[in-house]
Amino acid sequence: MVNRIAVVDREVCPRDKKRLKELTDQCMKVCPVNRAEKDCITADEESFPVIDENLCIGCGFCIKVSSKMGYPCINIVNLPHELKETPIHRFGINEFVLFRLPFPMKNEVVGIVGSNGLGKTTAIRILSGELKSNLGQQTEVNFSEIIKMFRGTELQAYLENMEKNEIRTSYKPQRVDKIPNMFKGKVSTLLEKVDERKIVNELTKLFGLEEILDRNVDQVSGGELQRIAIIAALAKDADIYYFDEPTSFLDVFQRMAVAKKIREFCKDKSLMIIDHDLATLDFLADKIQIFYGVPGAYGVVSKPYGVRVGINTFLDGYIKEDNVRIRKNPINFPSGLIEGESSPEILISVKNIEKKFESFRLEIKNCDVRKKEVLAVFGANGLGKTTFAKILAGEIKDYKGELGSKLKISYKPQYIRTDFDGTVKELVKKFGDVDDENYKIEIIRPLELDKLMEKDVQNLSGGELQRVSIATTLSQNADLYVFDEPSAFLDVEQRLEICKMINKITEVREKSALVIDHDLLFLSQMGSRAMVFLGNPGKEGTVDGISSLKKGFNIFLKEVGITFRKDSQTGRPRANKLNSRLDMEQKEKGNYFI
Repeated sequence: MVNRIAVVDREVCPRDKKRLKELTDQCMKVCPVNRAEKDCITADEESFPVIDENLCIGCGFCIKVSSKMGYPCINIVNLPHELKETPIHRFGINEFVLFRLPFPMKNEVVGIVGSNGLGKTTAIRILSGELKSNLGQQTEVNFSEIIKMFRGTELQAYLENMEKNEIRTSYKPQRVDKIPNMFKGKVSTLLEKVDERKIVNELTKLFGLEEILDRNVDQVSGGELQRIAIIAALAKDADIYYFDEPTSFLDVFQRMAVAKKIREFCKDKSLMIIDHDLATLDFLADKIQIFYGVPGAYGVVSKPYGVRVGINTFLDGYIKEDNVRIRKNPINFPSGLIEGESSPEILISVKNIEKKFESFRLEIKNCDVRKKEVLAVFGANGLGKTTFAKILAGEIKDYKGELGSKLKISYKPQYIRTDFDGTVKELVKKFGDVDDENYKIEIIRPLELDKLMEKDVQNLSGGELQRVSIATTLSQNADLYVFDEPSAFLDVEQRLEICKMINKITEVREKSALVIDHDLLFLSQMGSRAMVFLGNPGKEGTVDGISSLKKGFNIFLKEVGITFRKDSQTGRPRANKLNSRLDMEQKEKGNYFI
């Protein structure tokens, strides 16, 4: 049993063989244990450093060497004193370690929360049978050993049934944007292949996808891909359904509708859902389990909690049962909405903008963006928010109306696709001075890009690519920064850090930002005013003026038919259960967001 974890990220190590050998040799040279003639750090046949965790004393000299050379590829972390357990899985020597597994609960929805890089997806892959646990060993482990670890727990019977192939699972993956790379053909063909329950026709009607069945999969939007993936998962005849981030690219209408439909079609089934949208999890889950640890190094699963207690425990950052603080400071929302001040001076005035497509019409009657403000933009999908962003960015030019004065605009699109062949450092250097200390403080460190610099852009995860895209957007000299769904694939802490970052940068630089998103908790912490898109999705979208952030939330949520209250402990927005006493009282008073 080791007391610490040593991780060597090979993607961050030098690609040049000579440079790699130099890094490993230097690490071996400075290691006190090596100097005592014990092999704590050695080199494998490819010259990568290999660290013996049983001999490592946690001095951190090798970390300093790799960072000083510009390749922060080594991380050594002490495990919590109470964590004296056998790991569930380890991908390889000096790689990520997962401790424990969440519990699927009969006829209940288990919500999973936690930062990115803590093994949430790995846990679901193990439970769904896609990945076999190795108990941290490098050789194959007999399944009976895995079952033995969970003797007397809720997982014992589940794993025994899995060993006998007597449990059926359905798994919706996280990266729905990769579906077009895996399947070529029509949406209808894809769904017909998985329709074990013979419910695809019913589901496509309920999810509003009838009109896209004859389209090729690579011609549909991110929100449509998400609903296709959810339908494909629900259409399988399973005992337990696993959903990995089912709300990405969906608007609030769709998130709540999807939550209700998932529960309806999985009645008398078990569900496990990973999501970073706390409002949706609050609405959907029966129990919460928290993942904590050090991202990229190790992850641990907490015991199950009730929904409110679980989410508040996660935000508080202290796991009482394990006596572990998972972050330095609690996350609180003392004022509910953060409504910043904006200048009365207008940056850009928009009047009578009209854009028509074959079956859709966007009309923006009157609105403006003021100097030094963050304008929060929300509304259902299919109402023209992205179209408006593209008009501002100059990507759409054939429209009617007045857009005011010409501005320098930096635009982060909704769907991030790049064919850049190179490292993150090479990409970011095109936009900013990565060696400048002020640039590091303002951009690199808040977005946690330090350890991504030597990674290939093409190998980044969805969350990593999102952070790089936000960095390149903010690195440009612009009057207005336009962000389309910047919260997608990011965890709760990253979302709130980006809120602070955008608010701060617009204030310090005396610039403006326009942020389109669907995470209400995210938007409640960003912005001075609100721009609400209303209309008929896919047919007509309209905007008529700008409102205060609170008024904008109330206008929008009245359309959705959902009320939010402020949690008494943390101040976070919480969705009321439909037709509950609080829901009815708030609707009667017209207070959809308080």
